Amino acid sequence: MCPNLLTAIKSIADFRNNDLRDYFSTYPVRINAVGQQLEFYIKDAICGSFNSLRSKENFVHDKFVFSYLGNQNNPPDLIMTNGDAYEIKKIQTLKASLALNNSPPKDRLYKNDPRITQHCRNVDGANWTSKEIFYVVGCAQGGKIKHLFFVHGLCYAAEKETYEKKANRLKSNIDEFFKREGLETTKTIELGRINRMDPLGITNFRVRGMWEIENPLRVFNYVYHFDERKNFSLAALLTKEKYFSFPEKDRFTLESDNQITSHAVRVKNPNNPAQFIEAQLVTVWW
Repeated sequence: MCPNLLTAIKSIADFRNNDLRDYFSTYPVRINAVGQQLEFYIKDAICGSFNSLRSKENFVHDKFVFSYLGNQNNPPDLIMTNGDAYEIKKIQTLKASLALNNSPPKDRLYKNDPRITQHCRNVDGANWTSKEIFYVVGCAQGGKIKHLFFVHGLCYAAEKETYEKKANRLKSNIDEFFKREGLETTKTIELGRINRMDPLGITNFRVRGMWEIENPLRVFNYVYHFDERKNFSLAALLTKEKYFSFPEKDRFTLESDNQITSHAVRVKNPNNPAQFIEAQLVTVWW
């Protein structure tokens, strides 16, 4: 069985444990940060390795399932070998937005994105132009995942030009202002940078754009309604085309599980809200 989003959902439904503290007590490496624990949880879900025996010498998720495991400063958090990218975010309340730092929302992961690393560009033999991306949002309260939402970038974010066009105009205006003031600027992926702005020439000034996006639990409340009385809820929203691109066997296994529901929905097109995208909503709760 080739790991994918659908097998990950089935793995979570079968594991039936959303307590990160209890789950993480099985790990030989002690990590207390909930955000990092959530990342390990998602990796185990994708690998189907929740119940695997672990040792310091033998970790289950590495080179065979993932071609990239990310870093703290650059997106994405992981890439499946010859497959999709995932960006994992933790929130504490349903009202919280997702902090994307200096990266705008992504409909896809593009190889020419200046914010990703060269190691990321070189994955899968560097034989790719773009990859589909899923945002994974976990609302964790008291060490437990209360809500988990997988959302396909094509359902969530507008085309990259939407964000780049506005940011580039702002960047150009900032650069022009600096030059009019006689300040020494330098090339940067940030909005602007001034070097040596004090008499000693030892101080630099950086202008950064910090992006946020409303979390999918709020964005898609017109198609997904969760029961706050439940201990745990999971939703996955992806385009119809993407859903039916997964192996038929995996779709059948998912749809045959009575604790999982899967049905067609229509969501607003991120590039034109007057239009709708045919999509699939998969849900689990207990």
